[in-house]
Amino acid sequence: MVTDFAELPLSPALLAVVAELGFLKMTPIQAQTVPVLLEGKDLVGQSRTGSGKTAAFALPILQRLQLETREIAALVLCPTRELSAQVAREFRRLGRRYPGLSVLVLAGGEPVGRQRGALEKGAHIAVGTPGRVLDHLRRRSLRVHRVGTVVLDEADRMLDMGFQEDMEQILRALPKQRQTVFFSATYPSSIAELCTIHQKDPVFVKIEAEPEQTAEIRQLVVAADTEQKIGALCWVLATFPHESALVFANLKVTVAEIAKVLSEAGVSADSLHGDLEQFDRDRVMAKFRNASTRVLVATDVAARGIDVADLDLVVNFDLPSQPEVYVHRIGRTGRAGKAGLAVSLRTSREDGKVRAIEQLTGKPMIVTEREVVPRAERAGLAKSLERDAKMATLRISGGRKDKLRPGDILGALTGEAGGLGASDVGKIEIHDHFSYVAVSRSVSRDAQKSLSAGRIKGRKFNVTFED
Repeated sequence: MVTDFAELPLSPALLAVVAELGFLKMTPIQAQTVPVLLEGKDLVGQSRTGSGKTAAFALPILQRLQLETREIAALVLCPTRELSAQVAREFRRLGRRYPGLSVLVLAGGEPVGRQRGALEKGAHIAVGTPGRVLDHLRRRSLRVHRVGTVVLDEADRMLDMGFQEDMEQILRALPKQRQTVFFSATYPSSIAELCTIHQKDPVFVKIEAEPEQTAEIRQLVVAADTEQKIGALCWVLATFPHESALVFANLKVTVAEIAKVLSEAGVSADSLHGDLEQFDRDRVMAKFRNASTRVLVATDVAARGIDVADLDLVVNFDLPSQPEVYVHRIGRTGRAGKAGLAVSLRTSREDGKVRAIEQLTGKPMIVTEREVVPRAERAGLAKSLERDAKMATLRISGGRKDKLRPGDILGALTGEAGGLGASDVGKIEIHDHFSYVAVSRSVSRDAQKSLSAGRIKGRKFNVTFED
């Protein structure tokens, strides 16, 4: 089996980008799916979040792309706008040596008319949610007669969210001669039915829990009945050192309550759930990715597609009903060979859930006794939570449509007018009509003033704090 990227039959441009990004060995899902997809075969890939599946389907799509034809050649369906945007970013990153490559996101949160205008100009790849993609098909603004590959990413989650009918209609609208690819963390009977109807002799690839990746994740469980959970969470956050933590709860009302309590306790915390408007979802995720927010509290659906580098800690405030979901949650920590930590709060009625998780992972969860904090010491515990984020986020009123690039913003901040050191500038995210940049909190006021007073790429933009 081919395991090195350099051995793949990819174009010189793609091989050069792969080398620039430091990709040497393929992950298990990549090694077993990329050669199959390059041959044009249908495929069902089953693996957990964070296994490298986006590159697994993006590279073969980019390899077959004909840049001179600005018509949609590949369609990727995702359950959420966040994941759609993340997948589109990965396509652009891997295809950065392809001049004129156009990747569109077709999802909620942006006016249909603006997306229709972009489609009229022509594009090569569309990534979107089933509802918005179907909307464009009905309006005839999305033409799919040249689609050669369709990918359903996180297909199980799209089914869970009630998108089955939309997915069926989209698949029926595509050319019969095409490559159909399903990626899914689980393989319920509903997906098996979709595969039977819409695929031709698919290759099935299943990557197990990947113990070589999860082995570096320390898994702890802390007993805490319902009324004790908030206190137990505060104890966990105060006891286990972390720069960033992701806290999972099963209900959005619980998510909002936890974020409120943590914020009042002095924690740099925010929440992510289905009731947020798209602008706020983008803002919350940008601040968490760039370390301006240290603790993010989220539901599973809202958190699908979250990929944050150097995530130290995952806390299950509520244990999920399915052990597979637990594996997906904790898989967001301990990546790239780094040690990770997952702590789960368990009520007295959840022993069965713990046993199911241990059976699936083949690894016992270590029971950790929560120290009972005397009343006199509770102020000290609360004080230990008051660790502010090192970074602050600035929002710039210009983005990809204004031809802004990360280098333009970095140059404005570190040049003569900005005067910041490169170490004071963190992650830069370019969206279509605005951009986020993280700067050290200690110099954030100066950075905001200099960017507002100066110019970026010869133009003035409005620069505000995202706090």
